[in-house]
Amino acid sequence: MLIVGAGLSGVGAAIRLTRDLPEVSFALIEARDALGGTWDLFRYPGVRSDSDMFTLGYRDRPWADARMLAPGEAILDYVRQSAEEFGVDERIRYGHRVTRAEWSTDDARWTVTAERGATRESVRITCGFLYICSGCYRYDGGYTPDLPGLADFGGDLVHPQHWPDDLDLDGRDVVVVGSGATAVTLVPALVARGARVTMLQRSPTYIAAVPAVDRRVERLLRRWPDGRRRRAAMALIRWRSILSGIAIYQAARRAPGLVKRVLRRRARRLLPAGFDLETHLTPAYDPWDERLCATPDGDFFEAVRSGRAAIVTDGIERVTARGVRLASGRELDADVLVTATGFRLELFGGIAFTVDGSDVDLADTVAYKGMMVSGLPNFAFAIGYTNASWTLKIDLVNDHIVRLLRRMRRRGYHAVVPRETAGAFPPRPLLPLSSGYIRRSEHLLPRQGSRMPWRLHQNYLRDMLLLRLRAVEGEGLEFRR
Repeated sequence: MLIVGAGLSGVGAAIRLTRDLPEVSFALIEARDALGGTWDLFRYPGVRSDSDMFTLGYRDRPWADARMLAPGEAILDYVRQSAEEFGVDERIRYGHRVTRAEWSTDDARWTVTAERGATRESVRITCGFLYICSGCYRYDGGYTPDLPGLADFGGDLVHPQHWPDDLDLDGRDVVVVGSGATAVTLVPALVARGARVTMLQRSPTYIAAVPAVDRRVERLLRRWPDGRRRRAAMALIRWRSILSGIAIYQAARRAPGLVKRVLRRRARRLLPAGFDLETHLTPAYDPWDERLCATPDGDFFEAVRSGRAAIVTDGIERVTARGVRLASGRELDADVLVTATGFRLELFGGIAFTVDGSDVDLADTVAYKGMMVSGLPNFAFAIGYTNASWTLKIDLVNDHIVRLLRRMRRRGYHAVVPRETAGAFPPRPLLPLSSGYIRRSEHLLPRQGSRMPWRLHQNYLRDMLLLRLRAVEGEGLEFRR
């Protein structure tokens, strides 16, 4: 097997193979020069998880910290330590960026072409099974909209995906363009570094204050520093987080009006008197039509309450040499302009696929069980939930891959491929959110069908039944000897 990507997903996949299928040989390749993926790449102030760590951590190696929303450095250390504990770090080949993958039915093999190192030397690797764990966005650059006058700006222009180490913020006026999770994270962190911050948004986002530290877990870790009781307790805490996450999401979908009122009431308590909640924190969409933003201990609201941060909801007429001119005619002065405007979606790392010499257009394929693709043999991909922790889904996909490989070895199968079945359509977008980064790229992605196993449920309990408990063989799956 060849695993592509040494981030949270790829390391998790390698750990599972090492533990549960030691007889299967595998290699793990990474385009960058370090493991960690997102958590090694992103260095902007305040970078942290926006999912609780008890479910973002691996099931095989539970997160053993009371912090619910951990800083990026702590998550990176966790991934590194996990890789070291299982010996995965010694299996990684760095500086290998995959550009092409070609399947041969006669050989039942993938031939993978990669560019290696600074010279971009072309190397070829063959494998019996290809598992793409490269995340869901492009690492070489984030998304910046075509803002009129952007080239005229005379201050520091920064995208969070490429944050400079030496950027001075003390006493400077910073305008953060955007209102998603990155912007909500940046605002209090920039205030803490001495900046005066304005978050400029075209439309509001739902923001929920959550505890930064789980005090019950803190007490548990002190009482049971190790041993069987601690492992059992951490497993229960993980399940508590899973079930509470599902309950919150289902409430948002079934009773959106109630959830809106709860979010507004909680935000109002944490904001200064007279704050215009209707304009700045009341989106036109329902909760979880886009991903809900979390603020640990309400630090975002505290930054606004302190007077060092402000929210402006308006359109941009143009960027000027000194700041931003708004559609309303108002001008915002800026020494630093941060375009926290999202990233560019790229599910399979930009790899070109062929099967027996024919090019594969991923937009013409359908996802199978949210982990395989119609028409691509011996292939799987890792993509997490949009409404819960990424790793919850990855753990289930790894479970299913282990079961699938075991079945193939026992039955003497050399290849497995999903085939579209009648009645699974009409196809739908793969990712169910209305976020801009998804809408911009959904025409390049596989689709999902209208029923299982071609439909993605974004529900851990349903996926656990499908991927961990139900039979591997079933509708739409073709095995070959």
